[in-house]
Amino acid sequence: MGKRYVEATKTFDRQTEYPLEDAVDLVLNNAKAKFDETIELHFRLGIDPRHSDQQIRTTVMLPNGTGNTVRVLAFVDEGQESVAQEAGADIIGNDEVIGQIRDGWLEFDTTVATPPMMRKIGPIARILGPRGLMPSPKAGTVVPVDDIARVITELKAGRVEFRNDKTANLHIPCGKASFTREALLENLNAVITAVQAQRPDAVKGQYIKRVVLTSSMGPGVKVEGIY
Repeated sequence: MGKRYVEATKTFDRQTEYPLEDAVDLVLNNAKAKFDETIELHFRLGIDPRHSDQQIRTTVMLPNGTGNTVRVLAFVDEGQESVAQEAGADIIGNDEVIGQIRDGWLEFDTTVATPPMMRKIGPIARILGPRGLMPSPKAGTVVPVDDIARVITELKAGRVEFRNDKTANLHIPCGKASFTREALLENLNAVITAVQAQRPDAVKGQYIKRVVLTSSMGPGVKVEGIY
């Protein structure tokens, strides 16, 4: 661990759970890297990720965006390319783009597609899937052509997808250290509400076991009361 990280750990008790507002102050005060650190919420869930009825996967619209520039690749029906571009799509998926992806090009952050285009994307699913770039109905990125413009606009504005990993954890970016305290709190509360709303019926015990707020390079601060 670096000197800055060690010094940051001395500014609070890492075993104590703090109210969300206090946790935000601690994390922001310790976000002193030379770049604009991402602020993240990490959830330890009481789900069994081996069971399909306990999977957590959805999206949340951050009121103040992510602070990142999101490059959207859109696979749309013929004749709808201009609609996607006007909504903010950075790249229109075609045979040439699919060939580039097959050759290793991945200069985009998220994808959206209409149902008819999924068959065309199939050959590159093994490339996109493991990287979380494959369009999915569950993530709201496979949509009818009438919804393409809305979804692209939301993705550019700060819609975030989250899903549990194999160890029953969620890792969700919620903004940047350069955000105001108020903007971060709005984003964080939106994420917390979205996670709480996804509690599977199959989970009988405690759903949210632990919540930690952190920045890219800083130590995590435990957050109280989110269960």
